[in-house]
Amino acid sequence: MIKHVENPVLEVHDLTVSYARKPVLWDIDLTLPQGSLVGIVGPNGAGKSTLIKSILDLVPASSGYSKLFGDDLANVRRRVAYMPQRESVDWDFPASVLDVVLMGRYGKLGLFKRPRKADREVAHECLRKVGMEAFAKRQISQLSGGQQQRVFLARALAQEADLYFMDEPFAGVDAATEKAIIGLLQEMAEQNKTVVVVHHDLQSVVQYFNWVLLLNMRLVASGPTEQVFTNELLQEAYGGKLTLLTEVSELVQKGQFAAREKQGYRG
Repeated sequence: MIKHVENPVLEVHDLTVSYARKPVLWDIDLTLPQGSLVGIVGPNGAGKSTLIKSILDLVPASSGYSKLFGDDLANVRRRVAYMPQRESVDWDFPASVLDVVLMGRYGKLGLFKRPRKADREVAHECLRKVGMEAFAKRQISQLSGGQQQRVFLARALAQEADLYFMDEPFAGVDAATEKAIIGLLQEMAEQNKTVVVVHHDLQSVVQYFNWVLLLNMRLVASGPTEQVFTNELLQEAYGGKLTLLTEVSELVQKGQFAAREKQGYRG
């Protein structure tokens, strides 16, 4: 089941990505609606991170192409923000928390311009949103993994983008941090921003996302969560690797897709 939308914020056409001539993603074709909170879900090695990196031109496509806001990435780069996996970052880099968040403003500054007072105010506001304002002067290397993840999110927020790509933002964070982050992402979607998240915890998919991409090298399904997150499509995406989580199975069978409404998220 692959649902296509009119006037998509993101469209991917016939995308194939190979490493050392071995396909990692095969013939991906999809569109995403604006203002959606999208979960990219699939087994390890399914190509979830590669999909994001290819859309952002960080890894080359063997064939196919992507459009963002109906245009090439080069023309809309300032409207797009990316939060990579935490382990892909050198956290020993000597920078304060505030410096890291200010890096999110550079796209708006242009070359050689220094952050203005207004940029610093935005950075402090973004730190406040993620509960890290008290750590502004702390060295990034001194923070815990969850705190670093919050700072990384603040940097993405500081870009004031319209389309966000986040690669496992909940990895290595505690329950309180995860709750804070998903609350922010849901707020952003309500403000008509689009957030695309690589996610591995099947048990929280229903509560977190209103649109899901099921991926296993090929695109198994893309559409509203209640249409895509079914036992049948999960089995197709995970194959023999899926020891179907009892909780997930029960959620799907009971159709508990109203959980988002209870949290005040209207998608």
